[in-house]
Amino acid sequence: MTNRRQMIAGSMALLAAAACSPKAKAPAGRKTIRFATDWRAQGEHGGFYQALASGEYARRGLDVTIMQGGPSVNVPQLLAAEAIELGMGSNSFIAMNMAAEKAPVKAVAAFFQKDPQVLIAHPGTGISKIADMKGRPILLADASKTAFWVWLKARYGFTDAQVRSYNYSLAPFLADKQAIVQGYLSSEPYQVEKEGGFKPGVFLLADEGYPGYANMVLAPNKLIDSDPDTVRAFVEASAAGWKAYLHGDPAAADALILKDNPEMTPALLENARVQMRKYGIVESGDAAGGNVGAMSDARWAEFFRVTSHQGVYPRDMDYRQGYTLQFVTPRP
Repeated sequence: MTNRRQMIAGSMALLAAAACSPKAKAPAGRKTIRFATDWRAQGEHGGFYQALASGEYARRGLDVTIMQGGPSVNVPQLLAAEAIELGMGSNSFIAMNMAAEKAPVKAVAAFFQKDPQVLIAHPGTGISKIADMKGRPILLADASKTAFWVWLKARYGFTDAQVRSYNYSLAPFLADKQAIVQGYLSSEPYQVEKEGGFKPGVFLLADEGYPGYANMVLAPNKLIDSDPDTVRAFVEASAAGWKAYLHGDPAAADALILKDNPEMTPALLENARVQMRKYGIVESGDAAGGNVGAMSDARWAEFFRVTSHQGVYPRDMDYRQGYTLQFVTPRP
């Protein structure tokens, strides 16, 4: 549930599946939208499923199909191949990578103001903040080494000598009290408590200044230019869905999630909602005033400043090509 690597093989499989199932004709007066997520259905997708289940999309003239992703899904590639109309971007690196590659796709909304990436430590090991982890072994997935690890090195002086390979098994972490492991807020901490029998120290990168967004909606420039009303309708319906999923009755959305992903459980879904509310994952930052999905030039500029100074992107890159604010600006 936590592997967010986006590889080509799985994307091609989903692309092939989309090709074998031609784009269905929407009911009269509605626009067909195939929306691909970045992973198998889970609580972190709840707002989209809520918007579908409650009719928020339909009321805005959209006929939406949610296509769940998997461990090898490359959403930007699916967008480029026109196998989907809209897709989910896991983190800000996705949008910046598209800008670097001059891909005709942009982030149009960010439904997670805080990237749910966390570092997890054993209790009683002298770690009370992320800075205390300098010099300690940290279990990281390959994809993370060119993502949030870049920020950790810049901010805290961490070095690559600390990195240990993480293959999404918690066994090495549980066996070594000095080890630290990456995780997703609603997943690994819960698993550690269940498998290890103890409550770990959980450190949300966003609460210590990590500027990245997550759970973004990606749209091709072609759709943005030709049918901006459809993009805005999807963003507005999704925002309503997220508010309802966190604060209303999530039963219908959860039923759809469980149908798509039988490996999910009601307990994990409830845990995800609790954590998202507790840490302000959806309703903080640029969305603190209620404009769920909001983004800002300032946040994007800070993210680009940190990553470009670490050599991830050229400093003269036009990073603004990776996003647009036109759909998260309230109507006049």
